[in-house]
Amino acid sequence: MKKADFFKEKVIIITGSSSGIGRATSLALAQYGSKVVLASRTIEKLIPLEEQITSKGGQALAIKTDICSLVDINKMIKETILKWGRIDILIACAGQYFPDITSELDINKYQESMTLNFFGTLNSIKNTLPEMKRQRSGHIVIINSLDSKKGIVGDGPYVSAKAALDGFGDVLRQEMKPFNIKVTSIFPGRVNTPMIESIKVPLITKKIPPEKVVKAILKAIKGNKANVIVPSVFSFVTILNYLMPHFSDWAYRVLKIQGQHDN
Repeated sequence: MKKADFFKEKVIIITGSSSGIGRATSLALAQYGSKVVLASRTIEKLIPLEEQITSKGGQALAIKTDICSLVDINKMIKETILKWGRIDILIACAGQYFPDITSELDINKYQESMTLNFFGTLNSIKNTLPEMKRQRSGHIVIINSLDSKKGIVGDGPYVSAKAALDGFGDVLRQEMKPFNIKVTSIFPGRVNTPMIESIKVPLITKKIPPEKVVKAILKAIKGNKANVIVPSVFSFVTILNYLMPHFSDWAYRVLKIQGQHDN
């Protein structure tokens, strides 16, 4: 089956679709004939995206959605069902970068990061699952980060939330198997998106375009991959950090992987 045929007419919710990976994923799936639900807090950015898709013959529905609000999440799911009758795929892209470069363990930042990046994602998933269980089919895609596999100095709040999400995804994949619901976690390296535009990174961790992550997402959905690291060459980071954590700490420090934050 061709990729275009695989995604044609599938109802796909994409949180965080107003920019970055979410926006690029929305455009790609619309081109393949999917019915895309554009979910984000910034409706001002969603409306032009919806118009861009529909003007080219695609199908899109923009819904203002704060993933930290159960009211918003339930409204988004209800409107999706009313319009298209089902939910085939949820791609949880919404997230925000929370650093703590002071190394003072700013509890507020940790709480904010967990609220949005972890519990916000759980809100989207938990309230989508009843419909998928009713259908006895579905696919959950969690956009995580390579940071969850190897923490970067100064990224404590973000890393903590993403590491929690990694563990959750692993459990969810096993728990949903009896319901024929698939679960995929995507772990991109640094991506050229507004979320980290203020960070200057070393060449070895050069920011990749969102479209490269989109390609990996679509391939992973079609192939029902459990975990995908993008770019795949960074898979060694997980192994190295497990086998030789002190050496990987040293390598990250010498290579200045943390980058430079603009003030």
